[in-house]
Amino acid sequence: MNEALGAYIEALERLAHRLGLDYHPVDFELVPATLMTEIAVYGLPVRMAHWSFGVRYIHQLVRQSMGHSRIFEVMFPGDPCRAYLMDGNTLAENTLVAAHVLGHADFAKNNTLFARFHEMAGGNIIEMAAAHARRIDRAIEEFGLERVEAVLDAALALESHVDVDQPLHREPYPARAPRPKAEPKDAFRERFERLPDEPAPEPPAAPQQRPPLPPHPERDLLWFIAQYGPELEQWERDVFLSVRAESLYFYPVFACQIMNEGWASYWHARLLREADFLPQDLYLSSIKSHSDVVRPFAAGEQSALAVNPYHLGFTLWEHIVEQHGLARAREVCRDEDDFGFVRNYLDRDLAEQMDLFTYEGRPDGEVRLARRDLDAVREAILAPKFNYGAPRIAVAELQTDGTLRLDHDHAGDGRGLDAARASKVLEYVHRVWRRPVRLVTVGGRQEPLELTA
Repeated sequence: MNEALGAYIEALERLAHRLGLDYHPVDFELVPATLMTEIAVYGLPVRMAHWSFGVRYIHQLVRQSMGHSRIFEVMFPGDPCRAYLMDGNTLAENTLVAAHVLGHADFAKNNTLFARFHEMAGGNIIEMAAAHARRIDRAIEEFGLERVEAVLDAALALESHVDVDQPLHREPYPARAPRPKAEPKDAFRERFERLPDEPAPEPPAAPQQRPPLPPHPERDLLWFIAQYGPELEQWERDVFLSVRAESLYFYPVFACQIMNEGWASYWHARLLREADFLPQDLYLSSIKSHSDVVRPFAAGEQSALAVNPYHLGFTLWEHIVEQHGLARAREVCRDEDDFGFVRNYLDRDLAEQMDLFTYEGRPDGEVRLARRDLDAVREAILAPKFNYGAPRIAVAELQTDGTLRLDHDHAGDGRGLDAARASKVLEYVHRVWRRPVRLVTVGGRQEPLELTA
């Protein structure tokens, strides 16, 4: 690592501890742009190989070539945290990024949602993902790329369909229904039964029946297929469980993006402001980079049709600290995710200050402002986050012939399905389930619709 940058990071860490930040140790590493893009696209430094990541890589390169996306850092929570900084950044940019990472590390250690998933994964996601990748590489050597890729196609197509309220390690459903509990006896019945008489024969025990499978709608599709796929081999079950484990790891990052980026931006701004050891020219360059990061829309634009999570989160945290103090902000950091954060702290004044609105696209391509209603704005921001951004699909029934019936909770979901895309996912699932797969949903006019594979 650059000697000057290393010295600034050490000084920033000392300052961060004085200001009360509390985080697991952070390992910083400078990497070239190509590796940084790979890490960002794959989501981890080492991960199972699959063609879909290559598609994402090309998409990211196109976005970067058009000036629409630039990666400054990638940080992985854990103990220790791993932070990758791009060696092509300027010293001022990487100084700001290092301060930003310390804010992320503080958030990851102290937020309840992050802490829960950190405990489940053991804080070693990078090592765990590398072990997954090695096992899949061995499966490719033994069973061939085509077979393994077919299983990965299905598992990765369902990677958002996990139940985040369930633990990482789940037991199968009980094989037998629990026996009904005996009715409690009152004092009179107990005395009556003690009267002398011929003993009554014991009634025959009712045969125990296997409960329906699943006993209730099951939204953890990856887990259910891994547990109950009728013809899956063990390595195939391992693939599904590996994808599920990584998906659960990423959930807090997804569910707390606005809070997390805002918290990191608040702290990088404060650390830079109080870092009297930074040369004046480097400080000014870093603050210029800060302004570019937390601006509401791209340079040269007057408005935007998407919310910048850095800008929104930073603005909300500044408001909370100013109005309620840092101690209260830390309680919010500990207890909330983006749903509570936006609903509880994005008020009317802030929405007007940030010029937030909802919009609608018309068939002729025209985009019109729809509403400035505060509740509508909040829900428009949060809508993509419901259910990990995926339609609410649950296993409704495993039929006696092995048919897997899935139900789309269209009423609770509030979103329709892309029938063509859903049909493709069903094809992937059918290849590994090896029995018919049915998905019950509704069409564009709310008429019943069933897709099959």
